[in-house]
Amino acid sequence: MIVFDLSCSEGHRFEGWFASSQDFASQKERGLLCCPQCGSPDVAKAPMAPSVPRKGNQQQAGSNVSHQHGPQAARAVTNAPMPAEVQEALAKLAEAQSKALAKSKWVGQDFAENARAMHYGERDAEAIHGETSLEEAERLIDEGISVAPLPFPVAPPDELN
Repeated sequence: MIVFDLSCSEGHRFEGWFASSQDFASQKERGLLCCPQCGSPDVAKAPMAPSVPRKGNQQQAGSNVSHQHGPQAARAVTNAPMPAEVQEALAKLAEAQSKALAKSKWVGQDFAENARAMHYGERDAEAIHGETSLEEAERLIDEGISVAPLPFPVAPPDELN
């Protein structure tokens, strides 16, 4: 996959993932590309700085910044004000999580064990929340046990002020 920085005639910048340069050209030619912000079909490759990796035996002095590329790369951080509608949506989501957790029991690191016990009828079902690894959560899902990550981090009850 190749990641291209793209821009539309309105000046919006975004990225697109393509199998090759020819794939980008083919999609553009067939009119399959459009700006995700304004819908403009006038999309072109934006100028990009080349990614030149450091030599493996060199380290940048005093730096502990991770240099990732591709889908896991860190995005630029901005201190621009968050749009009001985003602030409102996040506040509503946090409120919904808070209400759900008020009716849920903290089980800490025993989350997977408790979820399985309820699923297999070894204990009474109740709303629970706790901690587990991604791998363990995937195993629970593979067993048909419903789990979902919380959108906001939760501190264990004994660590709250």
